[in-house]
Amino acid sequence: MSFTNPKVVHVPLEIAGQVGLICEFLREAGYKAFGFNYFDNYLKYESIFQTEAYELIKVLEKFIDHYDIFHFHNGYSVMEDYRDICMIKKAGKKMIMHHRGNDVRFETLARKGKNYINPYVNTANYLSDEVISRNLKFFAETMDAAIVQDYELYQYVIDYYQERGKPVYVLPRLINNKIIQPFYPKTDAKSPIIVHAPTHRGFKGSDIIEATINRLKQEKSLVYINIEGKSHKEALKCYQQADIVIDQILCGAYGNVSVEAMALGKAVICYIRPDLMKMYPDDLPIVSANPDNLYDQLKKLVEDSEKRHEIGKEGRRYVEKYHEGSKVIKQLISIYENLLRG
Repeated sequence: MSFTNPKVVHVPLEIAGQVGLICEFLREAGYKAFGFNYFDNYLKYESIFQTEAYELIKVLEKFIDHYDIFHFHNGYSVMEDYRDICMIKKAGKKMIMHHRGNDVRFETLARKGKNYINPYVNTANYLSDEVISRNLKFFAETMDAAIVQDYELYQYVIDYYQERGKPVYVLPRLINNKIIQPFYPKTDAKSPIIVHAPTHRGFKGSDIIEATINRLKQEKSLVYINIEGKSHKEALKCYQQADIVIDQILCGAYGNVSVEAMALGKAVICYIRPDLMKMYPDDLPIVSANPDNLYDQLKKLVEDSEKRHEIGKEGRRYVEKYHEGSKVIKQLISIYENLLRG
């Protein structure tokens, strides 16, 4: 196992462009890092090797010989029955499971916890609580560590890993601000452009969002752009035109769309659960809105171009401070170094 130039493989799928970005920044930092995606879709992320499950299985033994760290994502591994995880563990290689959301979001806990109630969250079409619990027990037993992207997910997994003496790290989503330039909302815009990306309509609350926009259209001059079914590159171009980007209004935490929109200097609306608000930095500029107050919050932004512009500038500063890839990757490298030291 190499401690000076560790070799890391990210498998088996891409999640919102994050896996490719992680690999890019790791390589810049001197790591030999590559990512593979066996799930093809219309988003067409480019910074990762597109493959198929059986191709990964064919090279699995070579991967085990070659790589020092296996970084899994979203509760998946190369084989559906997780036999590859047992093989990797037997070989003494390090493993991390990077939980991303629907792989660990218990329906019961998403709705009610020790200090919160969320009547809005929609976990339909997710794994059952029983399957999630079984999977987490297995991962806590076999993985060397876990990573989550925020404290909404942290609460679902911490007890499982803690019971086995395994660490759980919170690693923010990352973005490359150097290649994403801001396009701040114009202060003289008469008909603000609202953009929403309903990649998971039920989870994001897309039907409610669009009904609210249509209602507001009866009173105010505005333009709505739905970017459903577009590639990631096409979606970013649409975000550039926006004055307001609406991410998700049910879950209670912000997602990748919010990070990309803030990097582009847009005013962002997304529901932030009250108990989680204190877990984010104080300067989080996202306008929190749920189904009960989305109309009022959106109306305020539609009516106030100066406010949209200021929030956009605050959002850009926020992602430069907390989500810039060159900063986040240092946190991940520290996690890897802890693993390699045992």
